[in-house]
Amino acid sequence: MSAISSITRAIIKAYLEVFIENLVNEYRGRLIPKLDIPATHLSSPSSTEQSELLQTAIVPSELLRINEFERAFSSRLGTTYEECAKLIALEHHQEASRSYEISGDVSVEAINEIERQIALFEQSADNNANKPAFEEMIEAVLVAQKTNHLVRRSVKADLYVLSRDGRKFFFEIKGSKPNKGQCLEVIQRLLRYHLLCGLSRPEAQSYYAMAYNPYGPNRSDYKWSVARKYTPFEQAVIMGHEFWNIIGGETAYEELLDIYQEVGREKGKYMLDALAFGF
Repeated sequence: MSAISSITRAIIKAYLEVFIENLVNEYRGRLIPKLDIPATHLSSPSSTEQSELLQTAIVPSELLRINEFERAFSSRLGTTYEECAKLIALEHHQEASRSYEISGDVSVEAINEIERQIALFEQSADNNANKPAFEEMIEAVLVAQKTNHLVRRSVKADLYVLSRDGRKFFFEIKGSKPNKGQCLEVIQRLLRYHLLCGLSRPEAQSYYAMAYNPYGPNRSDYKWSVARKYTPFEQAVIMGHEFWNIIGGETAYEELLDIYQEVGREKGKYMLDALAFGF
């Protein structure tokens, strides 16, 4: 049985096609200035412009436009993972929403406990000591919640999924090579989800989700040391198959890759013609 139905496949495919077309239209015909009088550019105070002078001088404008398009494409592609995950999850779960906001009244003590847990985790990681387990961090925050000194707080999850058995999943879908600050910020957000819904695992599960593993097919292949060091990696980070299995089942990742590949084959010539030749 397929993880992605023919209807959802068609919706995802159409979504990706529109995503490509909108981005192509943004870059189609974009003027890339050439060095008609090279000497006039040598006095530019911009270090970025200076570093690109030789490249701009020799590379055709059409190729520079494609290069800019590729950079924008890579940076914005993450939004497609969120939408595709939502569409697939709607087939397999009760609910699925992007930019899902959860809010509520929480005590100052619990908010402070989140910050304390983050500080303890960071200190342990910096000192290469044993870091607190993520489940222990969640419990400490929930225990710190009081009925007075309440303040209103809200936080948005990149993706929220309510499973058919009633479990709540909160996903922060981020890049696969975060810096230290990004890692600690994600932990903070994950703890806030548990505080605001008042649930620990397994009733509520929050994850730092990577749509793919850039190092290989297996979790053990992942090499980015910052993420391994500054996140509860084994307990709160999922990637590639692990993420898509929760969303849609064992074959969801392969089926989604097939859709991306199909769209790439069908839209490839269109992208080249529009960007390089202005057709």
